[in-house]
Amino acid sequence: MLPVVERFIKYAKIHTQSDRETGLNPSTPGQLEFAYLLCDEMREIGMENVSVDENGYVMGFVPSNMERESVSIGFIAHMDTSPDMSGKHVKPQIIEKYTGVDILLSKEKGYTLSPDDFPELMNYVGSDLIVTDGNTLLGADDKAGIAEILTAMEYLIQHPEVKHGTIAVCFTPDEEIGEGPDHFDLKKFGAKFAYTLDGGEVGELEYENFNAAMVRLVFKGRNFHPGYAKNKMVNSMKVAYEFISSLPKREVPELTSGYEGFFHLYSIKGTVEETTVEILIRDFDRENFEWRKGVIENGVRDFSRKYELPILLELKDQYANMREKLEPLHYIVDIAKQAMNELEIKPLIVPIRGGTNGSRLSFMGLPTPNLSNGAHNSHGRYEYIPVSSMIKVVNLLVRISELCTKI
Repeated sequence: MLPVVERFIKYAKIHTQSDRETGLNPSTPGQLEFAYLLCDEMREIGMENVSVDENGYVMGFVPSNMERESVSIGFIAHMDTSPDMSGKHVKPQIIEKYTGVDILLSKEKGYTLSPDDFPELMNYVGSDLIVTDGNTLLGADDKAGIAEILTAMEYLIQHPEVKHGTIAVCFTPDEEIGEGPDHFDLKKFGAKFAYTLDGGEVGELEYENFNAAMVRLVFKGRNFHPGYAKNKMVNSMKVAYEFISSLPKREVPELTSGYEGFFHLYSIKGTVEETTVEILIRDFDRENFEWRKGVIENGVRDFSRKYELPILLELKDQYANMREKLEPLHYIVDIAKQAMNELEIKPLIVPIRGGTNGSRLSFMGLPTPNLSNGAHNSHGRYEYIPVSSMIKVVNLLVRISELCTKI
């Protein structure tokens, strides 16, 4: 088994699902367990100054092998898996030399990974695929990124003829709940710029992402015995439903793509007396992003007045479009594009319809575009990753490390 595959399968079996409700750093104990495993492995392959800090951030370095001073760069991936689906008892399956047919993930439950639903599978006919057993996500987002980074670092350490500057590596907790950069030690990391590896088809290169905000609304109601509630009861669930229905109906994730923004009803829990709603706001354009926040704020005011009951609003910005910080430093993107072209990987410049650690890190002072790790269908039972893609990403990281010596 190839080292990058062996690493990934080992990592995938560790339960590291993050949880926004715990208030801990990291949010779940499995992430800390994983952090110490990675720390040991980084030392074993010869990385230096390896550590895990009190917040679960793993950091280590490959020293420069250049006679002259060269710029320090970084590679970053995250240890947690998404709360959207279980990451416990992950059982990766390897489909050897995929032939283009439906893949039965679970005979018991009938889950099938089919090119009818996911046509891009046909791009990998002849390749080995790593898939789920249908009961969990796979965790390639982002354990594939970790496996690829460590395999590339091991190669560089074992091949001193490949010249590179100092390379900083960091594996962060809690990216999936928007907290990945919260305790990132930029001074210790020391890189001039970095690349995250976080999902997507091989060749994807992303330097712009959504502006993002989280909205939490608490609708209050008035509860009475339903037999005597006429002109007295106000059902908070119905008020919440009316509010949600007042938002632009076609500006939702399932009806948007490309540079289109949306309102995403993420969670709703309620009783007659009180209903809590969580909504995600996403938009690439800053002006449109602010307009979307205004729609929520105006709606809260109007519905509070209409029903003469309070609606509690918590609106929190999560991250911003990193293009603002990366556009003036486009050479960082150009290096990755050059490496792809040299390795006959077609660069796919696409906006991230989501977030990545790199967006916040860029605003913190560490310019960080995102590279794909080769995974598809993240956050669900149909997640998969081609082995050929993982190999390409490892080679890409090695070549980027070489090219950065010319800056």
